[in-house]
Amino acid sequence: MRQRRLYSLKKELLWKSREAALCAVQIFNNPLINFKTETFIVLMVISWTYLLHAYYRENKIEYRYHNQNGKKKKFDKTKSGAFKHWELERCLNDDNCPLDNPVKVNLKFLIGLRHEIEHQMSNSIDAFISSKLQACCINYNNAIKKLFGDDYAIDKYLSYSIQFATLTDDQIIKENKVPQRIIDYIQDFEGKLPVEIYQNRQYGERVVFSKVSANHPGGADEVITFIPDGTPEAREIDESKKKYTLVKLQEQPKYKPKQIVEHVNAQGFADFNMNHHTKLWQEKNAKKANPSYGTTLGDGQWYWYKNWLDLVVEHCQKNPEKFGKLQQ
Repeated sequence: MRQRRLYSLKKELLWKSREAALCAVQIFNNPLINFKTETFIVLMVISWTYLLHAYYRENKIEYRYHNQNGKKKKFDKTKSGAFKHWELERCLNDDNCPLDNPVKVNLKFLIGLRHEIEHQMSNSIDAFISSKLQACCINYNNAIKKLFGDDYAIDKYLSYSIQFATLTDDQIIKENKVPQRIIDYIQDFEGKLPVEIYQNRQYGERVVFSKVSANHPGGADEVITFIPDGTPEAREIDESKKKYTLVKLQEQPKYKPKQIVEHVNAQGFADFNMNHHTKLWQEKNAKKANPSYGTTLGDGQWYWYKNWLDLVVEHCQKNPEKFGKLQQ
């Protein structure tokens, strides 16, 4: 009699998925670790990938790369002969993906951000996109419970991180030190999102903390208090938030080198050409200047900001005989 197989690949995938998610949160909450965001994203990408692989396996959906030749499948393999499985983005794009659209958008945002922050270590980035990281964790816990049952939930292992200092206005409203190309990536990504996705809590989880006062011992023992929308307490918080200044990041206009030259020519400096422009930015070391005069976008090309355009025009104004300023 054939011996019953006890090993379950689906359960192993789920075990690895949960381990990766717990490690991601543990590392991010560790005050001794500075390299947080990229590590968190890498581990959560692994976690979500294994979770979806387990789902596809359970539902008999092929998640290995292959070519179909009639009824036969020719599977793609590595040099050592291992099957090539779908990466997370391919899992998300499949028609059988069980996740809600805002959840998928949140993950695609983090995947793209991972490439932008590679080899960077900045606490300002951690705080800047924390709502997306929080949403990613909550989405994961909800997804694994929905797809495989409450026994696989990880929220029972997690709690609010105890802090050594209270939150102050200086911590909440602080100088923006996020690299410009990160800001550019976020603005470009979110600028294409429908409002209903951008405001969805599955895309970005935003929480309001409020100090609690009590008139009797034990009345304010919980660190976090959740206040339902529409209650007098919630309306009071909404009013109190108005004392803070909302700083909205504006998309800066960007110019290709050819557009810079054309603009300068239109200002009357007809002899200014691309060679002059190249020599000027090289002399100024403009591509490495701080504050930045431009950025590299997803197409790999360098784009100049308006502050560089203004500098070029000023340079020509100081040298009208060289660049052929037309007589008025």
